[in-house]
Amino acid sequence: MLTTIAFILIVLWLIGFVGLNVLGSFIHILLVIAVIMFLVRIIQGKNPIQ
Repeated sequence: MLTTIAFILIVLWLIGFVGLNVLGSFIHILLVIAVIMFLVRIIQGKNPIQ
C-alpha cells in the first residue's frame, strides 16, 4: 500500500517536473514524502517493492 502511494507520488513529481512549473514546490514536497515512506518501509524490514 505504501509503495503504491510512493509510486503515485513519484509519477506526479515527474509530471510536475517536466510539465507544470506552477506546482513545482508542491510536487517536490510530495516526492520527499514518498522517499520517507519508502525508507520507513525498508527500516521496518518489509519488502519495499511489494
